[in-house]
Amino acid sequence: MMQELTKATQPTMYFIGVTTGKSSIMKVFPEWAKALGLKDTVMKGIDIAIHAEPEVYREVVAFIKHDPLSAGALVTTHKIDLYNAAKDMFEYLDPYAQMFGELSSISKRGEELRGHAKDPISSGLSLEQFVPESYWAEHKDAGVMIMGAGGSAIAMCSYLMREEFAGNYPSRIVIANRSKPRLDEIEKINREQLDPGGVEFEYYLTPEPGQNDAVLSKMGPGSLIINATGLGKDRPGSPLTNDAVFPKKALVWEINYRGDLLFMHQAEAQKEERGLYIEDGWKYFIFGWTQVIGEVFDVAIEGEVLDELDKIAAKFNAR
Repeated sequence: MMQELTKATQPTMYFIGVTTGKSSIMKVFPEWAKALGLKDTVMKGIDIAIHAEPEVYREVVAFIKHDPLSAGALVTTHKIDLYNAAKDMFEYLDPYAQMFGELSSISKRGEELRGHAKDPISSGLSLEQFVPESYWAEHKDAGVMIMGAGGSAIAMCSYLMREEFAGNYPSRIVIANRSKPRLDEIEKINREQLDPGGVEFEYYLTPEPGQNDAVLSKMGPGSLIINATGLGKDRPGSPLTNDAVFPKKALVWEINYRGDLLFMHQAEAQKEERGLYIEDGWKYFIFGWTQVIGEVFDVAIEGEVLDELDKIAAKFNAR
């Protein structure tokens, strides 16, 4: 189900998600708008059930496209489903959106409706915050395990395998997901779009509790372990059971910053014993939003401006 869409009476940006009212962005955005000089601009959430019917996504895109004061939107959770349902409604789709079959940004330039996939950029910026520059070249036994096969996982694979990182790739990239269609899709995209460069890709169907634990047990020391499932944010829980054991000296990334964050707490319980480094999703939140806001309102958000927005957001952060 989705709430009724009503004509905007002032410049409006939308947040298309599942439980948008719980996000810090609803408190943060008014202050960001002031800092960016976006006078009278507001943020509204559009909550849609996970894997909704295509007609629902088309209705939302049509509304934004034709409503004069609706400036654009950030899309989360629904990035692949919305793209598949409504890609023909856009006059422009950026190369990442076309390459990976997903979009996280809806914007306008005049009469042109534009779609962008910003995750390859925002996930890369986030990883650069805590993964040292030559990490993979210096940790030959370390791989990457991504739990989840949605748009975020696709974006992370594309970032990790960028051509300029040749010689500094992970030894292996492992994708584990509970849904076979999504797992098949990410495998297809990676096979067609990425040059493996000697990197081993592995795909595991893990619908049952404990199956991710078994995959995790095969990861080498220093591996990067990522929760990109959405569990712990919009839905409670973790892709791991409490019996899971993280690799020694692993980098653990919970890409969510709100919710029960069970995955992160499981890692925290082993932090001292296993020597873990743990990162939550706050920087991912900041980069994800500022990339899309910059696109929607055609403003540059970097350097001192980005730092200022981060400081503003931190005041509202109730992690």
